[in-house]
Amino acid sequence: MIVVLKPDVAAEKQERLIDWLKSLSLNVHVSTGEYQTVLGLVGDTSAVDTALLESLEIVDTVKQVSDPFKRANRKFHPENTVIDVNGVKIGGGNFCMIAGPCSVESEDQIIGIAKAVKASGAGMLRGGAFKPRTSPYDFQGLKKEGLRLLSAAKQETGLPIVTEIMNAADLPLFDDVDVLQVGARNTQNFDLLKELGTVGKPILLKRGIAGTLKELLMSAEYIMASGNENVILCERGIRTYSDYLRNTLDLSAVPMLHELTHLPVIVDPSHATGIARMVSPMALAGTACGADGLIIEVHNDPEHALCDGAQSLRPEDFDKLASKVRAVREAVI
Repeated sequence: MIVVLKPDVAAEKQERLIDWLKSLSLNVHVSTGEYQTVLGLVGDTSAVDTALLESLEIVDTVKQVSDPFKRANRKFHPENTVIDVNGVKIGGGNFCMIAGPCSVESEDQIIGIAKAVKASGAGMLRGGAFKPRTSPYDFQGLKKEGLRLLSAAKQETGLPIVTEIMNAADLPLFDDVDVLQVGARNTQNFDLLKELGTVGKPILLKRGIAGTLKELLMSAEYIMASGNENVILCERGIRTYSDYLRNTLDLSAVPMLHELTHLPVIVDPSHATGIARMVSPMALAGTACGADGLIIEVHNDPEHALCDGAQSLRPEDFDKLASKVRAVREAVI
């Protein structure tokens, strides 16, 4: 249930209403926008006398929300959420490119790539330290050493770090990480999601390999219900009958998610296609359909990359793509 208050309600009257609603064992989510304040009620709302609520002088409208996701719902929070990562913003008209290698391999590699992508306009550095791989024999990442090298690149360039966490037990190792990524394999690892809801860092949540939009939003709800509302959604492609690409990039998800939720939505054309030459056109398409950012794999030597070299752009190709992305944004804004 949502309660829309009338404009210019006195603070003490609003607080009295919130206290009464909380006395009914409801959680009250307050969203204060430029023109209106919305109270989102989470819990058993059957105890609420709707007619009484509507009759209050400070209440404009009362509406039932049937969607199972509440805190992520745009009805609860009409204004776009803007995620601020050390001054780099995503959402609400702020566009961010996140770039870097699939895996951190060496200090020279990660620092060199970080400098290159920053020069091309990237706002954050991505890089895998812990790598979930389909085969147990594939490179699993440098783990703690990889995180140290990411920190070195951050110190050298000032770029905030985005990297994947696979296990809540590893959280103490991620102190210097700015955005914690939840990969497609862990989108429904609910214990991990609940634990990430207790940390004060933004979470980049990827859509599951065959996940629906509702399932993605319910995963975001797990994080938000545990107290962390700084969630960035990522469309990274889903498994379909496509036989020439790794996945099918569902770009219709971007405008649909913007209707359903106030959270920022970014696009990952690298994992979606799995082919470097396909990354640029899909990145431009993602930009054109309204994404709040892109996350793109960049490697200085893709042929010898330890992970996903086939989908990685060279720094010079990323630079060309970044220029085209800026042109597309100027055209569609």
